[in-house]
Amino acid sequence: MAVSVGVDVGGTFTDFLMLDTKAGTFTTAKVPTTVDDRAKGFLQGIEELGVPLEAIDWLVHGTTAGTNAVLERKGARAGLITTRGFRDVLELGRRTRPHAYGLSGNFQPLIERRFRLEVTERMDAQGRVVTPLAEDDVRAAVRDLIDAGVESLVVHFLHAYVNPEHEALAVRIAREMWPNEHVIAGHEIIREMREFERGTTAAIHASISPIVSQYITRVASQLKEGGFRNELLVMQANGGMMSSSLVTGHAVHTVMSGPAAGVLASAEIAKAAGIPDIITGDMGGTSFDVALVVGGRPVITAEKDLAYGVPIRIPMIDMHTVGAGGGSLARIDRAGMLRVGPESAGSFPGPIGYDRGGDRVTITDANFLLGRLNPGSVTGSDRPAPMARIAAALQEQIGRPLGLDATAAAAAVIEVAISELAGAIRLISIEKGHDPRDFALMPFGGAGPLHAVAIARELGIPRVLVPRFPGLTSALGCALADVRHDFVQTVNMPMRGIDADAITAIMRQQASDGRALLARENVDVGKVEAMHEFDLLFRGQSHVLRIGQDGDVFDAVTVLERFVQAYKQRFELELPEMVPMLINVRSTVVGRRDRIDLSIFRPREGSLADAQVGTREACFDGRWMATRIYRRELLPLGASIEGPAIVEQADATLVLDPGTTSRVDEYGNIIVDLQ
Repeated sequence: MAVSVGVDVGGTFTDFLMLDTKAGTFTTAKVPTTVDDRAKGFLQGIEELGVPLEAIDWLVHGTTAGTNAVLERKGARAGLITTRGFRDVLELGRRTRPHAYGLSGNFQPLIERRFRLEVTERMDAQGRVVTPLAEDDVRAAVRDLIDAGVESLVVHFLHAYVNPEHEALAVRIAREMWPNEHVIAGHEIIREMREFERGTTAAIHASISPIVSQYITRVASQLKEGGFRNELLVMQANGGMMSSSLVTGHAVHTVMSGPAAGVLASAEIAKAAGIPDIITGDMGGTSFDVALVVGGRPVITAEKDLAYGVPIRIPMIDMHTVGAGGGSLARIDRAGMLRVGPESAGSFPGPIGYDRGGDRVTITDANFLLGRLNPGSVTGSDRPAPMARIAAALQEQIGRPLGLDATAAAAAVIEVAISELAGAIRLISIEKGHDPRDFALMPFGGAGPLHAVAIARELGIPRVLVPRFPGLTSALGCALADVRHDFVQTVNMPMRGIDADAITAIMRQQASDGRALLARENVDVGKVEAMHEFDLLFRGQSHVLRIGQDGDVFDAVTVLERFVQAYKQRFELELPEMVPMLINVRSTVVGRRDRIDLSIFRPREGSLADAQVGTREACFDGRWMATRIYRRELLPLGASIEGPAIVEQADATLVLDPGTTSRVDEYGNIIVDLQ
């Protein structure tokens, strides 16, 4: 391995990080995301790295294109062919409400009802044919959808996860007639029970496949024309990557891939620093994404709701998101309460302090007024932010209704935001049986380090680990990722008396399918590993616990023992009278790359005095204090910094409250001790 480039395309900026492991050097770049054609920004950033395309060995890309298309309902026109009587499953869902109280809210399905057509066929829950597939119905439905201008098609039949025979036949018929490659069967995406979740996952894929694949194909083609000689690789939500040649059939796996890359990088950084258990907090301009890393590995889930009524069931890094970022708007609601987010000012017009036309108070404006942000450093402008205008807006919009002056109003905005951010961490830790005090907090994203110490204090977290490039952490994750593919098949059998040979056959088949995909990708990996996990629950319950085992032969005794232990640890209960059920068999096939040594970020030689560039008055707990300002890139190895202090760099700002001590480790991380 020599030159690896990670690229993270966000909604506002596209981040680049190039690592040359032979030379022991790295280069960064950051360009505005070209929303009209993201490929332009991608290629512009590669050019700014200053490396010839033919010299790049690994080029890995994380993208939000699919996620944004789902959230904004800007996907391709998709069609669905389903079992007669099940046309409206996507809208009926689980009959939940978008808000706990009242009847407000609405739902827009990813596939319009007029493009959801029914055909005659039926399987029962054991996979036995009840009604044969009416092939002429399929042909008629396909013709109708083609005539309606539908671009992408998914075939989703009842109980096809058990027996995909009808789905496979229908897809063969459809592919003979369809004008493009965007035809897929539900079982090709996921073979797991729960018709609604399986259906929405298929609908997500159909909605984004044309968008993501066209974009990736365009980028790959232009890279090749420019001299790139290897395969463009694409991040997945599970923290692995895949070849761009597989994106058309696996587009759904790119959802949330950018944030997933950040968690992956955080796990590797934390392991290198000797801190295996961390909580990650990715705070950008509009949102705060939280995840757990336990024992050096990100927690993986198969249950995630992208939006109300849109669950996705693919293996992905478990993250919780709240609408609180640097650009989140502060307001007083009708009850007289101070609220922050989820609405955001975005990049344009942006916060008031950016002087781009924004006139509503944001979290960033509160930090400006409290002296925690350098206006020139953050906005990229030589002129200072108009503090008088920020103060006036805070006084008018927040302070006057609450009886506070501008400074107190700014502090209140930050306190409410911290409470919201801490709440997100509680959801993914305490409510899942983890104590935040047993973890370190790793903030990243442009706004993460700005609030990290305050969040840690709120939760009693003893340490904060700030990576060398917080704003480029997701790009680093892309460069560190292995090639990975996940498989699942529902079996839904009682554990007692289970046919172990049948489960072993499923495990080996899934491992074989994964190795076949790796072979198709033509990617040079060091070794291939296959791992297996099992979803279990007690009959009558609905939520599973995932249990792993070593080897490729199913060991029912060991798996059952581990399930009982895990259940007792999670719920402090033993239920010997209940029937344990094996629901799903999961296999993960990973092509391991050579490891990148993170000591490439080793700090420079020098003194702490050389890194200090001045002082600034900043407000902490209602008191204005002279605060030392440091440049991150000038901090030497082993430097010890006591708060109050502010560490600035191009992609983020770290605020160190009074009473904190911190040090710079051999990987360039800043480790903050709050005890």
